[in-house]
Amino acid sequence: MPDTQGRYRVGVDVGGTFTDAAVFDDASGSLRYAKAPSTPADPAGAVLDVLERLGVDLGDVQRFIHGITIGTNAVLEGRGAEVWMLTTAGFRDVLEIARTNRTVLYDITALKPPPLVPRTRTLEIDERMAWDGTVLRPLDLDQARAAVQSLPQGAAVAVCFLHSYANPDHERAVAALVRGGTSGNASEVGFVTASFEVLPEFREYERFNTTALNAYIGPLMDGYLARLQASVSARGYRGPVFIMTSNGGVATAERARRLPVATVLSGPAGGVAAAADLGRRLDLPNLITCDMGGTSTDVCLIEDLVVPLTNEQFVGPYANRTPQTEINAVGAGGGSVAWMDAGDILMVGPRSAGADPGPACYGQGGGEPTVTDANLVLHRLKPGVRLAGRIALDEDLARRAVRTLGLDSLTDEAAAEGVVRIAVVRMVSAIKQISVAKGHDPRDFTLVAYGGAGPMHGAFIAEELEIERVLVPTGPGNFAALGSLISDVKQDFVKTRTLLPRRLSSFGDISDELDRLEAEAGRSLEAEGVAPEHFSCRRALGMRYLGQSWEIDVDVPPDMATVAELEAAFHDTHERRFGHRNDGETEVVSFRLTGIGRGRKPAFGAWSAAGDVAGARVETRPVFFGGRFFDTPVLARVRLPAAASHAGPAIVEEEGATTVVPPGWRFRVLDSGDLLMERGEA
Repeated sequence: MPDTQGRYRVGVDVGGTFTDAAVFDDASGSLRYAKAPSTPADPAGAVLDVLERLGVDLGDVQRFIHGITIGTNAVLEGRGAEVWMLTTAGFRDVLEIARTNRTVLYDITALKPPPLVPRTRTLEIDERMAWDGTVLRPLDLDQARAAVQSLPQGAAVAVCFLHSYANPDHERAVAALVRGGTSGNASEVGFVTASFEVLPEFREYERFNTTALNAYIGPLMDGYLARLQASVSARGYRGPVFIMTSNGGVATAERARRLPVATVLSGPAGGVAAAADLGRRLDLPNLITCDMGGTSTDVCLIEDLVVPLTNEQFVGPYANRTPQTEINAVGAGGGSVAWMDAGDILMVGPRSAGADPGPACYGQGGGEPTVTDANLVLHRLKPGVRLAGRIALDEDLARRAVRTLGLDSLTDEAAAEGVVRIAVVRMVSAIKQISVAKGHDPRDFTLVAYGGAGPMHGAFIAEELEIERVLVPTGPGNFAALGSLISDVKQDFVKTRTLLPRRLSSFGDISDELDRLEAEAGRSLEAEGVAPEHFSCRRALGMRYLGQSWEIDVDVPPDMATVAELEAAFHDTHERRFGHRNDGETEVVSFRLTGIGRGRKPAFGAWSAAGDVAGARVETRPVFFGGRFFDTPVLARVRLPAAASHAGPAIVEEEGATTVVPPGWRFRVLDSGDLLMERGEA
């Protein structure tokens, strides 16, 4: 849909601890940020709170984009809807059987996670499609009506039939029955979704489970987005709410209400999108992003400014095969709890103190030590400072919490530094999984540290990985909100079709199928208000060596015209991913296309701070590094001019984040206002 008339663009990201917002003023080219404590019981409360703190008249907002983690949290906490499934007769146990791989390889007592839909809530209907879409057994409408009438009131319903990706007629008919479209006797269910609408591709377990996930979080998301739209409309906003999606784009709230499973990485995807845009503006094509918030740290590797996508992710233990930004998350955030294991080994996370009660230093009833408490003891955070203008950090409470670890042979500071070091090791491990484990040398990349806690730990993470440069963007604590504000509308399309490239008469058979997907994408995005001249797409094929079980995605650029070029691209992609290649015959199993509706990007103004480093100094305070205190200058970032530089140790404070420059590092302010830290004091 087109933007409404207005001066401002607003992006909001709901995190586990804080809700962040960014507002761009088209008239002045300025960016402003705000934070508010998250309200887990009703996230809309924090959204409206942070919009109020921005002081922007919603009647003058042209576009409002929202990043959310509601669906993800519902799955992880088991708070989704009661889901019923309608499926092909004989296939009620697809989710129960799942995959045969062990969840824990060497534990013979390990159990698979329980299915989202138990077999007692799975109803069978006589029908059968073949793999090519031909009807083997027609749909038994009488049986379908009986199944629909037996559904309980308020249930969420997933319709999942065998091979519906090839021919969705039976699924479409039964979904219409559930919705009351043909029987005139709707069953008053809460949410209805069909697998051909969610994931029209082969592999029954993954398709069924992704559809079940969509139904599981559907009622919660549908209700929340409806309430949010009503709330902002009541405050003067005249346009639609847009939602950040897992693929790094945005969708209308209407689409997100139908396909909420596509939003499970909504917040982290916003930060990655903003990092890629920043890399383009600063000519830094190879980036490793490190988004450290209150609950977790999310990392992503961007090579040549290409944001990696995958359809092999999980939400908790459950497979989700919708296209998503390839992000690796680890339970190490500012609120992660430090604890001693059975062998008296110090551990950090994955459990978090969250927003309520939060770290001990928040003074809201928490008593366990967290990473935030440790940084306060080290004076890397300022005692008494108010987070989001409200939560005052109490150093005495932080010290008491750290002492509960029982490390009596250590000073409070030494114990706190140990907590931070272990948190850093956990984040380093997450980065190695997306870099070293996949053939990338992290030393060839710039680390982008953001989130409320990322800039505090960026240099320490980089040291462990021997990365020479750390980039801290402007407004790092609100960077994911900025990412949602600048992202394009995106929608993914897929079609399962198997063919052998070497046996085709020409490459035209492949390009014709992609052309059909492109036409479908164009029509869909045009219905959402994307003008044809703003439409573009990214094409790819799911390919594998003939005889393999799993495929990888291979990009198909516009100038690709021969089968030989396609196979060469596949061999290169396979070798980069797995370290080997061969001359065996290849197979195409799916056609993929991302439709993109390009939006007008903010024209950011130049960094306007004037003065010098001396004028930016707020105070000097003792800060603990490497076993001892250093008298450390504390600088206000908003008063640091472009080209300003300083050798560590130094603390750079700003609204929503603190950057720690340890000894052996120095920083300089770029013309854009972004802060670049580099190893070396000279």
